[in-house]
Amino acid sequence: MTTCKISEIIAKPYYELHRAVREHKYTHYDLSGGRGSLKSSTVSIEVILIIIRNPLCHALVMRKVAATLRTSVFAQYQWAISMLGLEGKFIAHTSPMELIYKPTGQKILFFGADDAGKLKSIKLPFGYIGVTHFEEKDQFSGRPEIRTILQSTMRGGNKFWNFESYNPPVSASNWANMDSLEERPDRYTHRSCYLDVPAEWLGDQFFTEAEMLKAQNPRAYEHEYLGVPTGTGGSVFENVVVREISDEERNEYDRVYRGIDWGWFPDPFAYNEMYFDANRRRLIITDELHCNKKSNRETADMLIERGISSADLITADSAEPKSIGDYRSFGISCRAVEKGPDTVEYSMKWLQSLSEIIIDKKRCPETAKEFLQYEYERTKDGEIISGYPDKNNHHIDAVRYALSPVWRKKGR
Repeated sequence: MTTCKISEIIAKPYYELHRAVREHKYTHYDLSGGRGSLKSSTVSIEVILIIIRNPLCHALVMRKVAATLRTSVFAQYQWAISMLGLEGKFIAHTSPMELIYKPTGQKILFFGADDAGKLKSIKLPFGYIGVTHFEEKDQFSGRPEIRTILQSTMRGGNKFWNFESYNPPVSASNWANMDSLEERPDRYTHRSCYLDVPAEWLGDQFFTEAEMLKAQNPRAYEHEYLGVPTGTGGSVFENVVVREISDEERNEYDRVYRGIDWGWFPDPFAYNEMYFDANRRRLIITDELHCNKKSNRETADMLIERGISSADLITADSAEPKSIGDYRSFGISCRAVEKGPDTVEYSMKWLQSLSEIIIDKKRCPETAKEFLQYEYERTKDGEIISGYPDKNNHHIDAVRYALSPVWRKKGR
């Protein structure tokens, strides 16, 4: 089918993704990484291979602005065709912008989201759009825009592949970074950087430039080359790590802390479970309960179903003594957190000083969202206002309450 070995043009970190695409294990593929991570190169190769293997499929490649297509993704796909040794098998047109696979007439179409209205007028000679690729995903306005496009394209067939590639924006709270944390069974998430790629594929000069930036501006290096959202200076917590925590890891925790921030609507009821590694100064948040319009009886039953017993102490917001009393009457050991004039500021600074705040991305999606999106307020001129905003911080408060025995002992 091609004149080269796949291992010669796809880097080892992408082997698992390549197998998943070939076996159609997932519908959606989210690829992020810094410069030189080869994410866009890999996607262009995979899309062409899908076209060749699936004679009824056409592909749609999109960027936010149509004017950027020709010198970016269009050129990228022509490169991929060349790398696969298929130059004689494709015809390239620039008006309209498309690549045509000569043996079957299948098309790879290129559109900008600013021309999204034209998508409705696409006329295919046969088959359906089975493959989509959103390049520079973060430049789109958000998940609703991409979802609207997919609702128009994912029809008429029984097999679909959707690729979304991007360099993570500097702010961890950017919609693209947050979107990639959302768990769904039909999506494969892949993150990489240039250090995962064979050095000879990038050349010595690439590494020279990377090392120079690393020495001159480590923060910019981490963002641009490693693909790490390093923040804009407005994030309250710059020590957050979001990853999956295995059951085996959870079972090793010798002491678990639990906290509650009471809520009804629109403020949610927020519960969290966590472990504090004092030696490494790491906080590991392993579970959450997030809900609206639930009575104390209902939330208590939810926690009991999770295994909470009278032996498990929960520290809760003292502003609702009746709720604490209700929990005690239900057989749950619940106590009020001790508050003071400076406890918020002190506990927040303590959380900020930790080496890491690790949050389980599957079990605690709302907690991860709060910690990552929690930012200082700014003046109209963009200057940061000191103090901690009292909004969108319900799980943050639950964590502070749960750990009050720790941070009080450490510095008071």
